[in-house]
Formats: sequence, structure tokens, C-alpha cells
Amino acid sequence: MNSSIQKPDYGIDAPGVIRNNFIVAAGCFVLSFLLTRVGVPHIAFICPGVSFLVPALLMMLYSLRGKYKHRDRMLDLVNWRGDECVLDVGTGKGLLMIGAAKRLSTGRSYGIDIWNKEDLTGNNLDNALQNAKLEGVGAKVRIENENAVRMSYPDDSFDVVVSNLCLHNIYNKEDRKKACREIYRVLKPGGIAVISDFRHTREYQAVFAEQGMKMAKPVTRFMDTFPPLTIVQAVKQAFQEWA
Repeated sequence: MNSSIQKPDYGIDAPGVIRNNFIVAAGCFVLSFLLTRVGVPHIAFICPGVSFLVPALLMMLYSLRGKYKHRDRMLDLVNWRGDECVLDVGTGKGLLMIGAAKRLSTGRSYGIDIWNKEDLTGNNLDNALQNAKLEGVGAKVRIENENAVRMSYPDDSFDVVVSNLCLHNIYNKEDRKKACREIYRVLKPGGIAVISDFRHTREYQAVFAEQGMKMAKPVTRFMDTFPPLTIVQAVKQAFQEWA
């Protein structure tokens, strides 16, 4: 077996949050050990330590295993033909973009991001391109440095728009709304948006509904994502021609 063969690496999500949780948990456990020696009840620090340790472990589990299942769950919501033009908003290292590309025959999958390092380990365009090559879909993808709030794509460009754990990183509410309106704008009539996030999902639903999109009932996954992720699914209505 050739141990030098490279494998795709989709990184650890929110590495700073996970690191800080582990550090605080370790500090609590150390304090518990030290203070019990002078008569302070260890429960005073054990419980806070556990409350930081458990989320860190669950976030690690999602990054290492859960996000692959969640990617497939999101992509399974699309009735693929194979010729779609797909956009992954906040592609990071390309997990959704590449997953979509694997379902295409003549279509193409685009990924956009501004690559904030705190969102994902090794978060940059070159690593996304490398993953696409390792997954055998390099010719089917295009990756660009684009801001979700101001996309350069023309109206009605994409059959499918997907995004996972991206839009909440836009801290200004009005800009998040602009990003949702941009997703609507670049979707073709009849196109589908599948957006997953752990907060602000009602806000996304409201904006899509304002645009006249047909909404599916949102689904929150409590058992195999952490933080629990809600999937928002919306279809851009085809405008009816009146005689």
C-alpha cells in the first residue's frame, strides 16, 4: 500500500472555538484537582469543565464525520439531471462544491468564498482546488474569490445554489439579507436553494419568502450535527407569461 497517496482534506470547522473550549475544559479540570486538595468541592469546576469539553468533542465529531453525511443529505434534496450549473456559497475547502460536481455529467460546479482562516483549518482557494483534483473533478469546478453579499454573476445563472455554515459569518443583519437576495437573484427560475446553518435560518426563510420563493418545511438535525443544523430549502418560482 502506497502511504504517500494524498487524500482530500476538508479541515476542521471553527478550529478556534474548539481549541478554546478544550483549553477552558482543561483549566477547569486542573483547578478541580488542585482545589480539592484544599477542601474546595471538585464539582464546582468539574461541571463547567464538562460543559466546555462536550461541545468541543461534538464539534470535532461533526468535522471529522458528520459533515460528510450532512453534505450528502443536502445534495440529495436536488433532483439531479447532470447538466446543472451549481454554486456553493462559502465553499471553504470545497466539500459541497465537489460533492455536487460528482453528481454532474455535463454540468459545472462553482465555489465562492473570502476564505476567513478562523472558519476552517487550511481555508484557502489553493486547498479547495487541490481537493477537487484529488477527487477527480478538477475539470468540473471553478473556484473564485467572491463576496456573497455582492456577487458578480448575472441574474438567473445557476440551477442550484447550496451553502453550509456560511451566512451566519456575515455579522450585519442587512448584509445577510442582501446575501439571501443575491442567492435568489443568481438562481434560474425553477432553480433550488439549499441552505444549512445553525442560526438565523428563520431570517433566511423570511427573505426567500419575500422574494416569492416556494418554501419547503425546514428540517433541523439534532442527532448528527453540532451545533444542530437547520436546512432551508427554497425554489425560485418560474414567472408565468400572461397573454
